[in-house]
Amino acid sequence: MTNKTPYEILDLRHFGSKELSAVLDAESAVWLRDLHWDYRSSARLLTQYLDARTLPGYVAVRSGRVLGYGYFVYEESKAVLGDVFATPFGMQPLQDGEDGVDETREIEARLLRHQLETLFASPGMERIESQLLVHPSGVHTHLFQDTGFQIYPRLLMTRTLHGPRVVPVVRLPGSLELRAWRDEDLHPAGRLIAEAYSGHLDSLINNQYRTVHGSLRFLHNIVRYPGCGVFTPNVSQVIVERHSRELVALLLCSRISAESGHITQICVHPQYRRQGLAHLLLTAAASGFVLQGATEISLTVTEGNQEAVKLYQADGYETLHRFDAAVWEKETYA
Repeated sequence: MTNKTPYEILDLRHFGSKELSAVLDAESAVWLRDLHWDYRSSARLLTQYLDARTLPGYVAVRSGRVLGYGYFVYEESKAVLGDVFATPFGMQPLQDGEDGVDETREIEARLLRHQLETLFASPGMERIESQLLVHPSGVHTHLFQDTGFQIYPRLLMTRTLHGPRVVPVVRLPGSLELRAWRDEDLHPAGRLIAEAYSGHLDSLINNQYRTVHGSLRFLHNIVRYPGCGVFTPNVSQVIVERHSRELVALLLCSRISAESGHITQICVHPQYRRQGLAHLLLTAAASGFVLQGATEISLTVTEGNQEAVKLYQADGYETLHRFDAAVWEKETYA
């Protein structure tokens, strides 16, 4: 039996960063504990939108205290579920008369249902994507499946970094050149990503990969914003065909904590696969982060992409966390 008073689900745009500060602090602590990821830079960016009162979403509130929140972003006929989080039991103070029953998953589920109901009722909505990285696979899977989503399990994999801080000896065919990322690589990288992911499993999860325009939006978010960590251009690399100067392989990296680096994107053009380029880029990333003093490196991969999973395992990566990507398409739901 519980003595908790009921909580309300209210519009997120009525609340600012001050009211959500305790929840954001709790979420940052969970990201660091479970994912080895410093979420504070992402939280700071989020507070700007909260204080502008422009971010659509919902909060769970009891007696004036915010218990959890969730938000989404519209992208034309598509929407992305950005986050849902409720402060876990043991991280929130109890008020008089409360017995400490953990409502975390119930609150998150209610917030998710409110978000989905709003999106399904939004005119012209054709696609909804979700990758709630902090939530282990299975936590909210049934809710998504019950509302017509396809589920694609994904892995957060990590590798411990150690050894001498030396740059690896690079052995490439004479027609190829490895060099550091430059700002002018943005548009060529957009073309490479669209070509590399044509017909790929990950293009079902993130439809930005399907076009050059979408890939450029994806790259802009990685390079300009801290959602995937702080972009590290001095670790990021490209492999270029010497004659055409076209990019044939790409490695983008970010710093996600004082100890951890993260590979945000690694891809190889289909015509240049099975030549050891991906392994070379993985080695370059590890060496680059070692030079920066990192002790760990991580990446995410779709579990169904077994060729990539085996490559990462052979390079020393192990699964730290399993989470779900969820996709709803209007035609598959009808």
